[in-house]
Amino acid sequence: MTTTFDKREEGFEKKFAHDEELRFKANARRNKLLGMWAAEKLGIAGAAAEAYAKEVVVADFEAPGDGDVFEKIKKDLAAKGVAQTDAQIRTVMNDLMEQAIAQVKASG
Repeated sequence: MTTTFDKREEGFEKKFAHDEELRFKANARRNKLLGMWAAEKLGIAGAAAEAYAKEVVVADFEAPGDGDVFEKIKKDLAAKGVAQTDAQIRTVMNDLMEQAIAQVKASG
């Protein structure tokens, strides 16, 4: 016999799981978009750009938070002599996160 409290708790748990899934998808989408942005800056196109974007997505699994992705992009841009300040990279990351969230919400 379930109580109203049990039903509410189950509802909150489902919402939390759903929100976490959306956050994960949005983060992965943002990282792919960021990888494509950086690939363009690095002069990488086509299949090589897609492969680079996947590297950026995978880089996010190295440590919690966005630091690992930020450091990869920063390091790769610097290695090719592409001038981007930390603030510019962070702004692109934030803008692309907004875009990724919108895309994930639109896809269902």
